[in-house]
Amino acid sequence: MLNLDELKKDHRTNYLVSILERLIKQETEVREMLAGDETLHEMATNELKSIQEERERVEKQIQEILEKDKREDEFLNEIVLELRAGAGGDEASLFAWELAHMYEKFAEMQNWQWKTNYESKSDLNGYKEASFEIKGKKNENVYKKMRYEQGVHRVQRIPATEKNGRVHTSTASVAILPIRKKVNLEINPADIEMEYSRSGGKGGQNVNKVETAVRLVHKPTGIDVRSTNERSQLANREKAMTILYAKLQQLEEEKEAKKYSGERKNQIGTGDRSEKIRTYNFPQDRLTDHRIKKSWHNLPKIMEGGISEVISDLESGAVGDEEE
Repeated sequence: MLNLDELKKDHRTNYLVSILERLIKQETEVREMLAGDETLHEMATNELKSIQEERERVEKQIQEILEKDKREDEFLNEIVLELRAGAGGDEASLFAWELAHMYEKFAEMQNWQWKTNYESKSDLNGYKEASFEIKGKKNENVYKKMRYEQGVHRVQRIPATEKNGRVHTSTASVAILPIRKKVNLEINPADIEMEYSRSGGKGGQNVNKVETAVRLVHKPTGIDVRSTNERSQLANREKAMTILYAKLQQLEEEKEAKKYSGERKNQIGTGDRSEKIRTYNFPQDRLTDHRIKKSWHNLPKIMEGGISEVISDLESGAVGDEEE
């Protein structure tokens, strides 16, 4: 039995679910018509057969996607987590840094490896944007746990620089990119623009003197990928290519979904306040996830990596009463 509510959360199946729901409704209407008017028996029977055949086809497509998931994503134990400051200036960049800290602490609690790929800091040492690699053990599914973190996170609080005690609203965007072992994409080398520069960060004198940092631009899509924290140019180039493949794979999946569900914004969004999946309300010590309409308290603990309950509730689809 297909769990339609769960399938709606997946951008690869939500368009099929909408078609399936329409077919189920049509099937019910035709059955009612068949029971209520014998003169329409032949026409209703033919229409019912057509609806059922279409329904079987759609259900088969969904099952194929689920089976593919089962085979390919059984143990996706490596992801790239990207953060970008959105609306709110310096406060947004500070919030992006705090989200990175939260996820790093959570990864530490899970005994996952955490590694910085790239970071661009603001004047206040927050993150304008940053990219991290998270890797679990061989038989762990890191992606399964982290996938619902993607989207725009909103914070409401009084910034340290606010003199009048007013609550400000800022946003930061989170993207989760699974790193698959098998990639069915081919990239034309001519489509890639490659730049090298000095890393300028940790890693010793060699990293700072030699142009080890790598920036890749995929010209057909405009996707920009950077890797700066590996010790050699080759290692940074390989890491950047891995991330590029993950982004292009995601782009292909989104294109497939657009054929059926209309224009969709990509996972990272624009950082606008209205594109929120979650709100961190510091004056009320409350975290609210707007997708499952559920809230949790004790933000200091949450910001130190205490998000296990949140992630568990999102995985199970537990629904609560959203507090505003």
